[in-house]
Amino acid sequence: MSLDDNRASRDAILSRVRKALQKDRADAQSRVDADAYIVAHRHGPRPAQSADLIARFVERAGDMASTVESIGALAEVPAAVARYLDSLELPPALAAQKSHQGVCWSEFASLDWTRAGLAIEPRPTMGHDRLGITGAFCAIAETGTLVLLSGADTPTATALLPDTHVAVVRANRIVAGMEEAFALVRAERDDMPRALNMISGPSRTGDIEQTIVLGAHGPFRVHILLLA
Repeated sequence: MSLDDNRASRDAILSRVRKALQKDRADAQSRVDADAYIVAHRHGPRPAQSADLIARFVERAGDMASTVESIGALAEVPAAVARYLDSLELPPALAAQKSHQGVCWSEFASLDWTRAGLAIEPRPTMGHDRLGITGAFCAIAETGTLVLLSGADTPTATALLPDTHVAVVRANRIVAGMEEAFALVRAERDDMPRALNMISGPSRTGDIEQTIVLGAHGPFRVHILLLA
């Protein structure tokens, strides 16, 4: 289903709801009132945390088994990705399969991947790619979480299907908690995206004998490039 089809389906559902409520059209004032209520509504109890959101994010991302490297410019991304891939200590059976090929979001298409020895294509993953490179709408310091919004240029599968996920996070997009993350979405987007994904480290499960296994339902590893 395309984004246009999805939007049409949503509009049809909302139209039926309005009809049932005996409203002929969307009530603009209701949206204003709802936004005002959300802004004015008090947050529940929250743990105290450091005012240094960047340091807190790096600490909590590490707790979630993500790795983090700081870089100073977007142009440094290809070299940083190459360094990370070369540093991976994989079992012999997997090391032979390690690939410097992958996919990225379109915002990184113009970077010099070839010079870094990488073959990165700006396209959605087809499911067989080993490496996915994404940006992030924002990041949450309290939990070390990446926030991704789905869209034509930001396909969610790039972060979920490959074995290795590398995310570029801009330091000025780190917010304190989930409350601030959702407030940022409301402030910058007219409509909620089809999907909002919160990623806290590699995929994992403890279903079998309460033993944590990484890569159960997604990437085995998450590496974050923190762009100052």
